[in-house]
Amino acid sequence: MGSAPDTVIIGAGQAGLATSYWLTQAGVEHQLLERRVTLGGAYQDRWDGFYMNTPNFTLDLPGMPYRGDDPEAFLPRTAVVNLLRRYAEVIDAPVHTGVDVTRLSTATDGTFNLETSLGAMQAKRVVLATGAYQIPKLPPMAAKLPKEITQLHTHDYRNPEQLPDGAVLIVGTGQSGGQIAEELHDAGREVHLAVSTCPEAPRRYRGHDILYWLLETGKHGPDFGVKALTREALPSPAARLACNPLLSGTDGGHDIHLRELGRRGMHLHGRLENVDDGDLTFTDDLPERLATVESGFNSRMRKAIDGYIAAAGLDAPEQPPVPDDNWLPSEPASLNLTDAGITSILWATGYGLDFSFLDMPLLDEWGYPKHTAGVTEQPGLYAVGLPWLTRHYSSILGGVGMDAKNLAALMAGPTSTA
Repeated sequence: MGSAPDTVIIGAGQAGLATSYWLTQAGVEHQLLERRVTLGGAYQDRWDGFYMNTPNFTLDLPGMPYRGDDPEAFLPRTAVVNLLRRYAEVIDAPVHTGVDVTRLSTATDGTFNLETSLGAMQAKRVVLATGAYQIPKLPPMAAKLPKEITQLHTHDYRNPEQLPDGAVLIVGTGQSGGQIAEELHDAGREVHLAVSTCPEAPRRYRGHDILYWLLETGKHGPDFGVKALTREALPSPAARLACNPLLSGTDGGHDIHLRELGRRGMHLHGRLENVDDGDLTFTDDLPERLATVESGFNSRMRKAIDGYIAAAGLDAPEQPPVPDDNWLPSEPASLNLTDAGITSILWATGYGLDFSFLDMPLLDEWGYPKHTAGVTEQPGLYAVGLPWLTRHYSSILGGVGMDAKNLAALMAGPTSTA
C-alpha cells in the first residue's frame, strides 16, 4: 500500500469517498482502505429490486453533482453502485480494496497503529467511514422457530423466487420491510406484517419531494433558528439509530401506508412478541401502533419543515394533513405457522454498528463513537457518515459531503490533531 500516509480513511463508501475528495482539495495526503473487493458500499448488499429512496437531485456528491435530465427519478441498486465506482474514478480517490482493518489502536507518540488483512501500518490521523449498516440484527426468538421455516434477514434477501412457495411473514415495517412487502405482494405471495413504529411520511410535501425539504431544513434551518433536524434536538441519544420514514423509490417513488397495505390484502399484526415452536404471539396494540406510525411525520418533521418555510419566507403551497383513517384489520393476536401456510420469515429488523476493531474506550452505550460534530474524544480520530452525526442528512448520499467538508478543513488546519 506504499508509504505510511498522514491520514487513513477506513471505508470507501459514500462517506469515505466524499471525505477523500475534500482532503484532496485541502492538500492532505491520505489513503482509503475498503474491506470489500469492489467499490459500491453497502448498496451491493441490497435486494435485486432495490431502488434509492432519495431522488436523483439529492445525489450531489462533492466534485460530481447530479447533472442528469431526470432529477425527480430514483436510481436502482446497480446504478447506485456504478455511481459510486464512477465517483471514485472522477475524484481519483487513492483507494485500496480488499483491505480489512482488524484493529485500530493508539501508539505512544499519539499516532495510530492499524492492523489490516495486508499487514500493519501507521497514520497520524484516522477517519471512521464504515457506515451504519454493518451487522444485521436478529432477535433471539429467531432461534426458537421450527427448522423447516426459511429465515432470512433482509440483508440476505434478493428476490421472491429465493423463497419457497407459501406465505411470508415480514417482521418490521421500516423502509426495507415495507418495500419488500410490496414486492412480494405484487409477485402473488400472501404477506403477513408484524408492524413496528417506523413513521409514515408523504413522498411529496408542499410542492417538493420530502427529501428536498429534509435536506434544505437540515442545511439552512439553523440559520433561521429552526434546529429540529439537528443532533442536539433529538429526544434522546438512542434516536440517532431510529428508523427512517416509510417511503419507496420504486415505480417513480411513492408513499407506503400500512392501512392501505392491509386493504390490499396483506395481514397486519402487532409486534412479534413470542415464538413457541410454530405458534406466534403478537402484541394486541395494533390500533395504537398504526396511530403512532401515522403521527410520526406530523409530530416532528412536518413542524420542522413548516417552521423553516415560514422563517425563510419561502413560497410553498400549503398542504393539509392527511385525513384520519380509522380502518382496522381483524387479525388474531396469535397464529400457527402451519395453519397460516407461512413457510418463510423475513427479518426486517435493521442493522447494528460495528466498531469492534477499535482498541480504545471510545464508544457510548449504543455503540456509537463519542464525538462532537465528527471529532471524536480520541485526538486525531474522526467519524463521518453516521446517522445524525450532526443533522438528519449526515448518513444519506446527498448529505455526507457537508460533514466531510467540515472535517477535512479541521484536518488541514494547524490544530488538526488536537
